[in-house]
Amino acid sequence: MRSSFNLRRRLGPALLGALLAVAPAAARGQALDRAPAIAMRGEPDLPATFAGLPYANPQAPQGGQLELSLLGTFDSLNPFIVKGSAPLFIRNTVIESLMARSLDEPFTLYPLLARTVTTDAERSFVAFEIDPAARFSDGAPVTTDDVLFSFALMRDMGRPNHRLYYGKIARAEAPDAHTVRFTFIEPDPELPLIMGLMPVFRQASIDRDRFEETTLTPLIGSGPYRIGAVDAGASITLERNRDYWGRALPFNRGLHNFDRIRYFYFRDANTEFEAFKKGLVDARFEGDPGRWETGYDFPAARSGEVVREVIPTGTPKPYSAFVFNTRRPLFADRRVREALIELFDFEWLDKNFYHGLYQRTSSFFEGSALSSSGRPADARERALLAPFPDAVVPDVLAGTFRPPVSDGSGRDRERLKAALYLLDKAGWMLRQGALVNRETGRPFAFEIMVATREMERLALAYQGQLKRAGIAAQVRYVDAVQFDARRGAYDFDMMPYAWGQSLSPGNEQAFYFGSAAADTPGTRNYMGAKSPAVDAAIAALLAARDEDDYVAAARALDRVLVSGAYGVPLFHTPGQWLARWTRIERPRRASLYGTLPETWWRVPGR
Repeated sequence: MRSSFNLRRRLGPALLGALLAVAPAAARGQALDRAPAIAMRGEPDLPATFAGLPYANPQAPQGGQLELSLLGTFDSLNPFIVKGSAPLFIRNTVIESLMARSLDEPFTLYPLLARTVTTDAERSFVAFEIDPAARFSDGAPVTTDDVLFSFALMRDMGRPNHRLYYGKIARAEAPDAHTVRFTFIEPDPELPLIMGLMPVFRQASIDRDRFEETTLTPLIGSGPYRIGAVDAGASITLERNRDYWGRALPFNRGLHNFDRIRYFYFRDANTEFEAFKKGLVDARFEGDPGRWETGYDFPAARSGEVVREVIPTGTPKPYSAFVFNTRRPLFADRRVREALIELFDFEWLDKNFYHGLYQRTSSFFEGSALSSSGRPADARERALLAPFPDAVVPDVLAGTFRPPVSDGSGRDRERLKAALYLLDKAGWMLRQGALVNRETGRPFAFEIMVATREMERLALAYQGQLKRAGIAAQVRYVDAVQFDARRGAYDFDMMPYAWGQSLSPGNEQAFYFGSAAADTPGTRNYMGAKSPAVDAAIAALLAARDEDDYVAAARALDRVLVSGAYGVPLFHTPGQWLARWTRIERPRRASLYGTLPETWWRVPGR
């Protein structure tokens, strides 16, 4: 059977349920012998003879330059280590993996550096056959020694997620000159795909002793681009590798169509937008609804040279929140966190700041089949959660939970009353207009750390809402490098963050929310969650072999996280907001993740 998430999209839940009810047990695990592709569950959507990705245009014109923009800055060109702030686009454009992920399926990989993959039904190992044609940008062949070196490098010196994943490997070896094999400590259905996405470096170009240091020396990879001109902290240019070995691979047809891609870095969004209006930047994904609604009334937009598009996506909406750092004693009590959620007046903010264009986020898997929102827990979920009776609050278990709704006035007395009640239960009281600890007299005060002017504006509005309850919140604006450093070290009280999710969550959930990650610098467990119920739900997610168990585990995880009140839930857009000059074109068909710059092209002669 094909991936059941894709079937859900095409056939609808009723018919899908009937199909799954009679699906053979073999769907739980499949042996693959030198197969060209691998899926997390079921089979890949695309046949072995596929000619290109459905969201790419194999006839796209090649050439020209693409100018893009990013907020912030950078001080390193190595995005695979904890230190420094490095551009993530180096991944996949410069440094390739053994296999490549289709963004039109929940989790399926197709050939790249490896042309085949082998595993057993239990997924206790995975083996990859390296394509003999694979070359690094300096012309050197990609060898099994390079792959094994890259594995050891990432296991020992990579980011925490790499160390976590690759620490599950019992043995790495090369049984022949073109094959690498990874044997797992224990079977894991996702680990063959995780190993397929491992970055591969040229061993001879890496100084292992200095790999963990920040550097502006470009990495040598096997990808379609090399790093060209670098203006430290300001811009990076990617130059097409004219001898790119993988240009003719089916996965790459219609991708990487520009000769050069230049990324400009801007310190604030207003300057970035002005650069776009002047034509210095070709396209941008808009994140400010006010600007989206009123800011595009300029000559090029009126004449049709700039177009705006709302592009639907088929993945869970990001869970965006003002995150509590529960490592701080102030936020250790869930009642305190719930009170601060009560004080966030989304309805007033959406109307006055965002033209009513946002939707409130209530789930970590918002808008997908994995979300618990609006769905009562079924028997499988309840059995999974039974050992943790206090981990999920009743309305979340019943599927009726929604973030607090205000009257939209900006001064909702009921919300204030509810918040003060919770704070009183947690030991806080109002004294001469200030909220203080009943026992110590210490004022309720904390800092909201932000790195963009848009988030500063939102935080200042929230600061005003908190003040009504006597809470003294200070908004601190820091530059991007400092923000990344403090975030990675968990040196903050509250900050904005958005967790993106796929349709196939797995091992990364432990990196995001697992107890072990809470004390490991550089993970995405920014809230410091240490919940046995979260850990059990993640374990069940990884152990699931059929669709029902998998969905139940994901929803159970969602319920525990929502019940934990780890952040003030913010909001999301209905899709991608893309603005582009018409000299840049894109395929009409977008992926589940929306439109992707690697699929775009420059209109000839423009």
